[in-house]
Amino acid sequence: MLVAVEFTGERRKLSSAARMARKSAAVAAGEWDLASLDEPFVRATPDAPLADLDFEASLAEFEELARSAGAEVAATLIQRRPKPDAATLVGQGKVEEIEAVAASTHADVVLFDHDLTPSQLRNLETKLPCRVIDRTQLILDIFARHARTREGQLQVELAQLEYQLPRLAGRGKSMSQLGGGIGTRGPGETQLETDRRKINLRIDHVKEQLEAVRRIRRQQRQRREAVPVPVVALVGYTNAGKSTLFNALTEAGVLESSRMFATLDPKLRQLQLPSRRKILLSDTVGFIRNLPHTLVTSFRATLEEVERAELLLHVRDASSPMLEEQKVQVERVLSELDVSKKPVIEVLNKIDLVPEGDMPMAAPGSIAVSGLKKQGLENLLAAIDAALVVDPLVEMRMRIPQSEGAMLAALEAGATMKEKRFEGNLAYVTARGPQSLLNRYRKFEDRGSKAIHT
Repeated sequence: MLVAVEFTGERRKLSSAARMARKSAAVAAGEWDLASLDEPFVRATPDAPLADLDFEASLAEFEELARSAGAEVAATLIQRRPKPDAATLVGQGKVEEIEAVAASTHADVVLFDHDLTPSQLRNLETKLPCRVIDRTQLILDIFARHARTREGQLQVELAQLEYQLPRLAGRGKSMSQLGGGIGTRGPGETQLETDRRKINLRIDHVKEQLEAVRRIRRQQRQRREAVPVPVVALVGYTNAGKSTLFNALTEAGVLESSRMFATLDPKLRQLQLPSRRKILLSDTVGFIRNLPHTLVTSFRATLEEVERAELLLHVRDASSPMLEEQKVQVERVLSELDVSKKPVIEVLNKIDLVPEGDMPMAAPGSIAVSGLKKQGLENLLAAIDAALVVDPLVEMRMRIPQSEGAMLAALEAGATMKEKRFEGNLAYVTARGPQSLLNRYRKFEDRGSKAIHT
């Protein structure tokens, strides 16, 4: 059973970019006049204002989260109120309605599309005949289902422990442990204190294990950095098609699913660009609106590849009606990770689902692709090639003895041969490729010529 709550006194305003995108879409649909773009805009009818559309999209997203966790939705209750109730979030009258509906539908669990305070959670569990789970706990359950590596499992456990710690409900002195010996008679340590101590010890232990994982990752990264291979990270809203695009580019065969957070553990694969440069492409966990800050903190080890990346590919679902809102949520998480200043290429994915003539407006330099149909991938690879500044492309003219067959083969494999001719025992070559590769053969550079940066 789902419970969605909208606080009308806290309705968030859309960003200026989101408002302009919606106005432009309305102009294309004939619902708005070009001369009125500076005026306030509300799409559709007075019965469906803009805030209602946002709430409906949020509710649909929450229902998809529930299905991703394996839940079968028996009923959905919606409440609009000016502000949250301090005791139960929804108020006593709504709690009684939830209790009646849960009993009539035989619901096993009530899912709230909102974070509950420890006291609200305890009060609701006391009054309702079934388990109560809030938004953060639901997302953690999905993460636990999809964690496959030891690192992912540790991060999920850490987030779950930090979530549980303030929500422990002990039974006070009735479960106290009496001391022994003269002068030690007293209430002793309550069960609540014991549970807190055990969880704190476990949190410390998990953090130590995660630090060991980070140390191993740093060592692996240092070995990678010995050879300058740039890392390019895919980021974006959950279910934007990142894994499908990752497979289309690398043929890695990672799991593709319409379920939210299907990809939790990071994936790295090598990819060769049109210039013959090699990069490491990283597929990361998707973001979502109202992503709890504790999750961002707990999954920092997974998101380290984003922090270390030279270039970010922001994959967006071109067919989503909430395109601009999703962009705002992703940029908010990137800001929390302190990577918002990295170079970004916007990738409009799923163009095969967009009707002709309805392509949404996007930032200059964005690339339209379809990971499923493998459309536009050449343009994307060319854009990545042009955006990378690490290990830049240079052009060099060289005179190479024909006996250096291994060197000629290495140049053929790692650079673009713009000219190659043979005179006597020498091969005259003009190669365009990564600076790190051509610098190895600097001694064969043709006199009077210089490396040309391109």
